[in-house]
Amino acid sequence: MREDAGVTDEVEERVATPLVDEAIKKAAVAWVTVADGPAYALWCLPVDGALVVVTGPGEQSAPGLAEAGEAQVSLRGDHGGRIVTWPARVTRLMPGSEEWTTVAPLVAAKRLNAPGPSAALVDRWATEGCALNRLEPAGTPASGADLPADSLAEPPRDAPVVRATRKPFRLHRVRRR
Repeated sequence: MREDAGVTDEVEERVATPLVDEAIKKAAVAWVTVADGPAYALWCLPVDGALVVVTGPGEQSAPGLAEAGEAQVSLRGDHGGRIVTWPARVTRLMPGSEEWTTVAPLVAAKRLNAPGPSAALVDRWATEGCALNRLEPAGTPASGADLPADSLAEPPRDAPVVRATRKPFRLHRVRRR
């Protein structure tokens, strides 16, 4: 039982794999699945052989990740396709902890289009309920022939950001034939 999260670990210990280590080093986006939910594309930062992901209000959405003890992570290769999927142990970094004070400024500095300076961003994450999650490899990864042969593509999910399509603007009347 992990004392930091208070949940039982069902994932195995880390299996050192050069493919996973190299994919983590190059990762900018990871597809993360919690339980049996859909995979979410999340921007991430590699830190000490693990990925760090920020979720919460004003940040990216990954329902259930902050409370989860484990997840599945898929990473892409140089060609853009998935090269490895591995089980991850999810650890939430708590504001004020030693690891938070070390990692949060690194993640804030790499955040694209951040509103304001990175120090203010770290403070907002701590006070507004955002979660800084560490995804550490645990268990045996699937790669190569172990990955599914089909694309696993899904239709787009409904989202509140969808805009209505308008008729194109016409300066003059166009006659119909």
